[in-house]
Amino acid sequence: MQGAILLIAASGLLQQPVARSIPDTIPTPPLANYARLGPAPRFANPIELPRRSVAIPDADSTQGQRPKAREYSKGYYTRLSIHKYASYATLPLFAAEYFVGQKLFNDTLNTRRGLKGVHSALALGIGGLFAVNTVTGVWNLWEGRREPAGRARRYVHALLMLVSDAGFLATAASAPGDDRRSGTGSDDASHHRTLAIASFSAATVGYVMMLIWK
Repeated sequence: MQGAILLIAASGLLQQPVARSIPDTIPTPPLANYARLGPAPRFANPIELPRRSVAIPDADSTQGQRPKAREYSKGYYTRLSIHKYASYATLPLFAAEYFVGQKLFNDTLNTRRGLKGVHSALALGIGGLFAVNTVTGVWNLWEGRREPAGRARRYVHALLMLVSDAGFLATAASAPGDDRRSGTGSDDASHHRTLAIASFSAATVGYVMMLIWK
């Protein structure tokens, strides 16, 4: 009986929680210990980190850059419009002048005097057309001389048109007189015709070239 009482008492003691003493304050080491540790490490503020500057290359120095759009004067576009619309009359004037000139060339007896007035009027029309287009074309060629796009096409066109200008002046100067019965008059007409055809050909090549050479 006493042994059972002792076992019960022992089990009760084992089940009781063990009380631990917790101090009210946590002791801190003396200040001298902090002095031996040295200053606390300073962490850099991410905002204060030096920013690495990145050099952005100039647009002019990069390869494969887009070409700059060049600005032209208002007069440039006005002259361009005049040059363009006046050139539409080039081939019709050439065809009419060749047709009338061929009839006069075949008229060895000089019986078609009325065609001479038409021939002269057409020649004046061609001369006026080329005078206008030469002034507007050369003026715009000079203003756009720094534009690399299409430069070869413009210069070849201008060269052919200037050659045809000289050819038309030579054609007008070689116009035959009224006497077509003499051999001299016939030779003058043939020379006049040859110069006219050569001038027509050079101008036609220059004109068509601007339409198909883009």
